[in-house]
Amino acid sequence: MAGRLSGKAALITGGGRGIGAAAAQLFAREGARVAVVDVNAADVETIARGIGKDAIGHAADITDEAAAARAVQTAVGAFGRLDILVNNAAVREVGPVAETPNTAWRRTLEVNLMGAVNVTRAALPHLRRANGASIVNLSSCYALTGRAGWGQYDASKAALIAFTRSLAHEEAPHNIRANAVCPGGTLTPFTHGRNKARGMTEEEIQASGGAGSIFKRWATLDEIAYPILWLASDEASFITGIALPVDGGLTA
Repeated sequence: MAGRLSGKAALITGGGRGIGAAAAQLFAREGARVAVVDVNAADVETIARGIGKDAIGHAADITDEAAAARAVQTAVGAFGRLDILVNNAAVREVGPVAETPNTAWRRTLEVNLMGAVNVTRAALPHLRRANGASIVNLSSCYALTGRAGWGQYDASKAALIAFTRSLAHEEAPHNIRANAVCPGGTLTPFTHGRNKARGMTEEEIQASGGAGSIFKRWATLDEIAYPILWLASDEASFITGIALPVDGGLTA
């Protein structure tokens, strides 16, 4: 039985770890050929090699417009087409607005927003030829609600939602859909490592995942990857311009 993405080619930024890696692996299982793009070359190689013949890896700093364009061209050169773009690459620098320097704000916006802009602009000519392409941008549930200490990150993720809606309007004539997924607390390698560095035990890390979620737990990586898959697939062919919370009810 053919997979939900059979015959399609996808590019996933931030695909070397966490949600991006989980999405890349899931896409391949569903029949897609996948270009895994990440700034970390070792992570890219590990994920692409693990997926096998249906994946290529490409290390790139997508804040560099030329490097982003090369990443897209590498994917199109390998697959001959591009049907799906997942803008997942992000950095997380935390701190109160009153104390966070402009360098942290600029770095966060350069990666989380402008990185997505760079890759999307390079990808659009190819996506327009796909006759039913999909762009999925990874935002955050905290782009929809507030919290302290993450101003630059949450602002960048809110900007991604506005970017997504503009894309939905502009690219509809080319039959391209653009949507955002807004994850809640997800136990990624970053989250786990950050909490370990703060001295938390494994039991404390697991228990801390309940903050805000009606289910009182962290999301797994696949629980975020599957909504990305659905929005990327033809099953969501009449859905565009949405910001989908996948947050265990945090924004309910």
